[in-house]
Amino acid sequence: MTNQIRADRPYQICNNCIMDTSDSKIVFDASGRCEYCDNYYKNILPNWHTDERGEREIMAMVEKIKADGKGKDHDCLIGLSGGVDSSYVVYLAKEKFGLRPLLYHVDAGWNSQQAVNNIEKLVDGLELDLFTEVINWPEIRDLQLAYFKSGVAHLDTPQDHAFFAGLYNYAARTGSKYILTGANYSTECVREPLEWHYHASDLMNLRDIHKSYGTIPLKSYPTSDIFTFKLYYRYVKGIQVVKPLNHVPYIKEEAMDELVERFGWQKYAHKHHESRFTRFYEGYWLPTKFGFDKRRAHFSSLILTGQLSREDALHKIQQPAYPRDEMAQDMEYIANKLGITVAELEVYRDGPNRSYRDFANAMGLIDLGTRAMRALGLQRSIIR
Repeated sequence: MTNQIRADRPYQICNNCIMDTSDSKIVFDASGRCEYCDNYYKNILPNWHTDERGEREIMAMVEKIKADGKGKDHDCLIGLSGGVDSSYVVYLAKEKFGLRPLLYHVDAGWNSQQAVNNIEKLVDGLELDLFTEVINWPEIRDLQLAYFKSGVAHLDTPQDHAFFAGLYNYAARTGSKYILTGANYSTECVREPLEWHYHASDLMNLRDIHKSYGTIPLKSYPTSDIFTFKLYYRYVKGIQVVKPLNHVPYIKEEAMDELVERFGWQKYAHKHHESRFTRFYEGYWLPTKFGFDKRRAHFSSLILTGQLSREDALHKIQQPAYPRDEMAQDMEYIANKLGITVAELEVYRDGPNRSYRDFANAMGLIDLGTRAMRALGLQRSIIR
């Protein structure tokens, strides 16, 4: 198992947030501040408007969505996981913007009971329509096992890719022109480095890992590569992605409190814990096997946006992501659901660590596209 401190350089932690050298490529300036903080203050904050300007921008888009949706049953599509970001977007869309969204949910087999509850509460409370796409379990099980066997860090890709591909394929298939997402700077201005969490949209990488370790064909599992989404769906199908949370004040705890009060929504211990698999993967597997703790990026985002003190973040990061007895229960649950023993899962955990670079990937083209978007001001977060 890998220690959290990287052996190839002296340990260092940012003196402004809590990103550290568990990100092997992190850069610090002479004062000890990291590149994520520098990027936030120079590139994100000056271009992030949640005041009257932001309201004007999002309301202009809302009016366009309404106009284009006249005569249709729904005027936009929202992917709903049951987590706070997507839940709050649904609430804003219906209650505050007056939109008529169709909610889209992918059931990849790992929903927590809280996620199911939250989705039901929003659908019933807002009287909205929900379409649920259930992924073929034998196929996603086989793909998930392939990722465990491969030894890569991005174990959540089988689930994430199904979410990503399912949503955009559905939009293209049904003629939906607007997708509202919960992506936001408020809780995500510090993005996890790719060695922690590689692009789930890299279909080449997914296919090579499955070719190497999978045992059954993926016949119905939804797939779509990033170029289909970024180019064909955007410029041929005319699908636009809208990020409302970047245009309004969005404070995570306040948003959750509002959802709890309004709908009886249930809070999670941490970001992404609406999926039982993701909770285990981020809270146990990544820190134990690779020394990567995604909470560093999540907490650092909250520090920069004034929602968490650095002192509190340093205290939180020293604690397990969730109780150890629940981790043990999750490990047994996941092994059983995948049809293997806990001992087999431990063999994968203790096996050699590999990265996306050990398999075919489209990183060269993706990086070129990211650089182009950054030059155009369309991508401001650091992705590397």
